[in-house]
Amino acid sequence: MKQSVYGLTFEQLQQWMADQGQQKFRAAQVWDWLYKKRVKSFDEMKNVNKDLRALLDEAFTIKTMDIAVKQESNDGTVKFLFRLADGNLIETVLMHFSYGQSVCVTTQVGCNIGCSFCASGLLRKSRDLSAGEIVEQIMNVQEHLDALGGGERVSNIVVMGIGEPFDNYDNLMNFLRVVNDGNGLGIGARHITVSTSGLVKGIRKFADEDLQVNLALSIHAPNNELRTKIMKINKAFPLEQVMDAIDYFLSKKNRRITFEYILLSDVNDHVEEAQQLARLLQNKKHLSYVNLIPYNPVEEHDRYSRSTPEAIAAFEKTLKSRGIQCGVRLEQGTDIDAACGQLRSKQIKKDVS
Repeated sequence: MKQSVYGLTFEQLQQWMADQGQQKFRAAQVWDWLYKKRVKSFDEMKNVNKDLRALLDEAFTIKTMDIAVKQESNDGTVKFLFRLADGNLIETVLMHFSYGQSVCVTTQVGCNIGCSFCASGLLRKSRDLSAGEIVEQIMNVQEHLDALGGGERVSNIVVMGIGEPFDNYDNLMNFLRVVNDGNGLGIGARHITVSTSGLVKGIRKFADEDLQVNLALSIHAPNNELRTKIMKINKAFPLEQVMDAIDYFLSKKNRRITFEYILLSDVNDHVEEAQQLARLLQNKKHLSYVNLIPYNPVEEHDRYSRSTPEAIAAFEKTLKSRGIQCGVRLEQGTDIDAACGQLRSKQIKKDVS
């Protein structure tokens, strides 16, 4: 299978040109056709000579996926289910906010983290996505926006889809450098957030990168006993190690971290857990924001249910009373398969039935 051309950073494309005996300025031409003019074939690159177009077509592909399902919510949220060249399925979500168009991308086919409440982990990881496959999700969403004719562009990215980004580290970094490049899509680093379940080595390595990309930690519980019950990753990386890595990230970046906290009724949504979470974040509260997330029920995880509005309000009030910045996440796409991984799981069941 040919490599996706979207997987190359600008510097890597320049090097490829040099290796083919081509002048490096050709990389800028190709880059412009890909990300500014957003062509769908190398033959459309009119100021690129025919021989180079043939070389590009021989080595690379622009298209590695098709839309299998597209769901559109009443609030404007669009969920895409893409079928990859090898038949695998992945999800990507477009969300409309007052500050712009945000896309949630997937980094792996399936997930091995195994959070007990999550639809993404219903199917184990079968492979990592290439950098090109991650970038192409953005390009396909941008194509959808282009077709609407309003001149909107993808302005924000959250790497929070299926999979653990730091378990696919090198491809993640190539993706970030491609979408951040000012000569291409030019999506600012501060408009990109990478979410991790707590891979300690990944957090520390990410802290040493030269990109000012935001970090979010899916924490979901304020103590080891409870976190291990709902997130088996905590056995490998207990909270003490994770928070040490977070402190290292803060020491290097001095940028606010978001702590994602899914509220599960009568599991982790008591005032007691809110108090424990406040204590856990106390020494870094000036650089912490807790994103409280009402749970989207998943058929296969019926032991969990959504917290009551009263429990959510009490949890938020407790955090705020202890100086922790927080808020309840605005829900989007609730009239479609809202939970990450739900649409993919449903489609796979259809395919095999």
